[in-house]
Amino acid sequence: MNFKTDTLEGSNGNDNKKFKGDRPPCSPSRVLHLRKIPCDVTEAEVISLGLPFGKVTNLLMLKGKSQAFLEMASEEAAVTMVNYYTPVTPHLRSQPVYIQYSNHRELKTDNLPNQARAQAALQAVSAVQSGNLSLSGAPSNEGAVLPGQSPVLRIIIENLFYPVTLEVLHQIFSKFGTVLKIITFTKNNQFQALLQYADPLNAHYAKMALDGQNIYNACCTLRIDFSKLTSLNVKYNNDKSRDFTRLDLPTGDGQPSLEPPMAAAFGAPGIISSPYAGAAGFAPAIGFPQATGLSVPAVPGALGPLTLTSSAVTGRMAIPGASGIPGNSVLLVTNLNPDFITPHGLFILFGVYGDVHRVKIMFNKKENALVQMADASQAQLAMNHLSGQRLYGKVLRATLSKHQAVQLPREGQEDQGLTKDFSNSPLHRFKKPGSKNFQNIFPPSATLHLSNIPPSVTMDDLKNLFTEAGCSVKAFKFFQKDRKMALIQLGSVEEAIQALIELHNHDLGENHHLRVSFSKSTI
Repeated sequence: MNFKTDTLEGSNGNDNKKFKGDRPPCSPSRVLHLRKIPCDVTEAEVISLGLPFGKVTNLLMLKGKSQAFLEMASEEAAVTMVNYYTPVTPHLRSQPVYIQYSNHRELKTDNLPNQARAQAALQAVSAVQSGNLSLSGAPSNEGAVLPGQSPVLRIIIENLFYPVTLEVLHQIFSKFGTVLKIITFTKNNQFQALLQYADPLNAHYAKMALDGQNIYNACCTLRIDFSKLTSLNVKYNNDKSRDFTRLDLPTGDGQPSLEPPMAAAFGAPGIISSPYAGAAGFAPAIGFPQATGLSVPAVPGALGPLTLTSSAVTGRMAIPGASGIPGNSVLLVTNLNPDFITPHGLFILFGVYGDVHRVKIMFNKKENALVQMADASQAQLAMNHLSGQRLYGKVLRATLSKHQAVQLPREGQEDQGLTKDFSNSPLHRFKKPGSKNFQNIFPPSATLHLSNIPPSVTMDDLKNLFTEAGCSVKAFKFFQKDRKMALIQLGSVEEAIQALIELHNHDLGENHHLRVSFSKSTI
């Protein structure tokens, strides 16, 4: 098997060079080609790049060429990994590593020399995944997943120079598995959290990868241990505590009380104090310009800020004030496809994460737009979730704008309908205080949640609607308890984003307009 097809033309290693036989980036493979890997890197470290995205099934190291091939168990896992690492370059031993799809559909390494170490590392990892060995190359005190180990992590955040919200923790820790519950509190003047995963193995991976990492550059350091608790009891869903399995919980008054045994575990007097108690002078809604994207550390204990977003990311954390204005509610959206994007399309998409008041597509540069949200926290949420997502074939970028508001065109000024005011639109999702929509904000996903479906509309009607909009429908199911709602799984996240833009508020007849949201579930 010839592994030269993915290597660079020439030998100067220029990253902008074209690759021999390189297919366009839209042709995914479960085999990934890694370049610029440090010569002293271990097999386990290379494998760890793929771990958060799924099972790694094979590895070929070409150390003389500073390259490697990594085979994931599924093409879907490889696509997720490439989408994730494309905007933010992963690092091994503080050196940037570049990842792209390989020409190979699978790795056949049986007859190649020097494969013993790679196979041993893969076996060690699959042993960790089945829960009976620690990661080869990981510090031995990380230990194995012990029988009866808790799925609950206790997290302390040191150097809390910026407030860390429950949403931020959820975004970071969701990379390693399904987060069921989070409780935040302040104890001994330290902001702390308890976080419960669906599985102890997820907790093990998250602790191994995140302990000692900084959330933002040079501050907000995570210290992670396993909790003695095996389950959390959350009474209220609000900014201090959240049970992601129970969207019906009341919000309480923002001060969730704890069951007595829980209070004892916290050493807290039955009430959790505000997480901002120890962060005097910081308003919760500081806007972080370009706060965008957890770069999953490759090596346990490796430094590198975990900048935030839901699924893909756009760059390293910038300190507030470096660009844009903290507390600003206007986003600059760039790299749009001018042939397809409209003010209404941006209104619908950004409206998933907040109420959009105005949209302006730039008259002279139509791939750029300004989107004005109702407030700074909604702008931050939309930026975190949407920056780095693909839309109409291009990777959208969102940052905080230097503008405080979107100006409407003056009377008689030529605008081509590129500026629109949506402040009185009936389609705002978050106008009603305490609306259920606040609890159903999820990152873009290939599975969409549909609601407000009239009784006469069938599964085939809905499947056809999405097919006619250019989507490939992979799965569909009505909610058992409520046929007004359904889940539909499409071919990709990009398809789902475009379907949401096109079909949210679609008239289904009988005075029913379809409501479309991203789902946290899959079918």
